[in-house]
Amino acid sequence: MSFSTSSNTPGKAPTINFNVERSALDVGCSRRAFSSLLSGTALSSLLSQDLGASLSHAAPKAKRVIYLYMAGGPSQFESFDDKPELRKRNGQPIPEELTKGVKLAFLQHDALKCFGTDVGFKKCGQSGQNISNLLPNLQKIADDICIIRTQQTDQVNHDPAHAFMNTGTAIAGRPSMGSWVSYGLGSVANDLPSFVVMRSGPEGQPIPQTAWNAGFLPGRHTGVEFYSSGTPLNYLSSPDGIARSTQRQSLDTLAKLNNIHHGNVTDPEILTRLAQYELAFKMQASVPDLADFSGESKTTRNLYGLGDKPNGTFASNCLMARRMAERGVRFIQLYHSGWDHHGNVGGGMKSRTKDIDQGTAALIQDLKQRGLLDDTLVIWGGEFGRTPMSQGTGRDHHTKSGSMFMAGGGVKGGITYGETDPFGFTAAKDPFHVHDFHATALHLLGVEHKKLTYKYKGRNFRLTDVHGHVVRKILA
Repeated sequence: MSFSTSSNTPGKAPTINFNVERSALDVGCSRRAFSSLLSGTALSSLLSQDLGASLSHAAPKAKRVIYLYMAGGPSQFESFDDKPELRKRNGQPIPEELTKGVKLAFLQHDALKCFGTDVGFKKCGQSGQNISNLLPNLQKIADDICIIRTQQTDQVNHDPAHAFMNTGTAIAGRPSMGSWVSYGLGSVANDLPSFVVMRSGPEGQPIPQTAWNAGFLPGRHTGVEFYSSGTPLNYLSSPDGIARSTQRQSLDTLAKLNNIHHGNVTDPEILTRLAQYELAFKMQASVPDLADFSGESKTTRNLYGLGDKPNGTFASNCLMARRMAERGVRFIQLYHSGWDHHGNVGGGMKSRTKDIDQGTAALIQDLKQRGLLDDTLVIWGGEFGRTPMSQGTGRDHHTKSGSMFMAGGGVKGGITYGETDPFGFTAAKDPFHVHDFHATALHLLGVEHKKLTYKYKGRNFRLTDVHGHVVRKILA
């Protein structure tokens, strides 16, 4: 560790520069414990501040992320990528030059037929964005969203694709996007986790919990799952006969004992447990209020189509997400399952879009009217797209094209990025790879993706691995 001072401006106080390996602060000791080793109020004050500033390349446009994750792979052809050529050639063989050498999950290359949709599309808003009639509420906010039609990934099956989309690699055990953001930027709220996960939707293709795990990062950066109905977390109430003051005394005593133990063995997980004990104590007071919608106006609840309590729906989770965003949660991820339509894609997409359309549009409108959309990055999408070829009455997994959208947080609204070929098979212009998505999202949070690293087993790892480019065309 080294310290230096510098000042290039006459009359201006010198700045204090310190160079210390980031993982030493995060793993070896807590910020409070580390700062206690140093003398001087200025240094202690500096180290108590968020270390995210050391990763910044510019002022952040977004302060937080709400990631609406459609697990299973939503079909772009029934949502955001209208292809008249597919309808025209419905049932005819798709051009072989498009599919030659491409890995498909289940389809056989000798039976690839064009599959047009009949759901209907509409040009919406002043921007004229083309959006499916299955999404009537999103059609109304077309000018607020940036539709990306060239989402690409490297993984064609669900589990590795979930891992890739969430962690930047198909290798199990790596930190999730939310965990990287929590690690890089720290927490804003002191009575709620920095990374929260909620789930909704029908039973179907399972979502591995590794999708929100901290991997080799300190455990406190793991996503905390809240239940989407009833009590959000277990053990929010103290046992009968245990006063809150008694709990406080017990935690203080436990902290003293654990700090002594940590001084002897230097195990970072001891400090993680201490931090989680403290957070759990604070959440006993903060979470019940968070899950009480009765204080929301009737207009707001009607916007989402809700009553005064969480009811387990996607729309309910969207309102919870907005309330978490207001309270300082850094990264909120809402998983909605049931998008894996190998058969009856028309009926399946009709059901799933009905699940999420009102809640998604309401969330963006609600954030906007409260002045929160400008610094909240909203993301909507799944792990991959679907094939333009039929699999009976459904569509297979597809890595070469898919659709997603982003809104707020420094993203241009009312634009479409990327263009697929007339059949929607692959990107004809401006591909948007998973690594580019991660690099761009971090950029909007004010983080240079190449600087957000963590040393593990002798190597500096990052969310984007050795890839990724910021896609500047979508930046406001």
